[in-house]
Amino acid sequence: MHSLTFGKAFNNSKLFFSSSELNKILLCYSVGVSKGKWKDYAINFDKNEANFFIFKHSLATPDCVLTKSKKLKRNEIVFNLKSANKINKFKKIDDLLIILKRNHFIIV
Repeated sequence: MHSLTFGKAFNNSKLFFSSSELNKILLCYSVGVSKGKWKDYAINFDKNEANFFIFKHSLATPDCVLTKSKKLKRNEIVFNLKSANKINKFKKIDDLLIILKRNHFIIV
């Protein structure tokens, strides 16, 4: 009898956020929750893309989408922030989170 294992095949078939990237995203998200800006999130993983969706309301469309993409030709990782019909591209997750914080956490 053979056991069913899909560890390597499963991990190689999808792009994920690293643990440090996910920690940074969740830290930023938790600040938004504590300020009352966001209420829910969702994560999706595909072959060449990982998405983190942030929602103002559970039943609404995403307020913003953080995307980690792999460009096939160069084997390069790119981060995108889609918010209010505007897409910003970054090479580092830290740069994306700076813009996200600046746009959504206005000090009054």
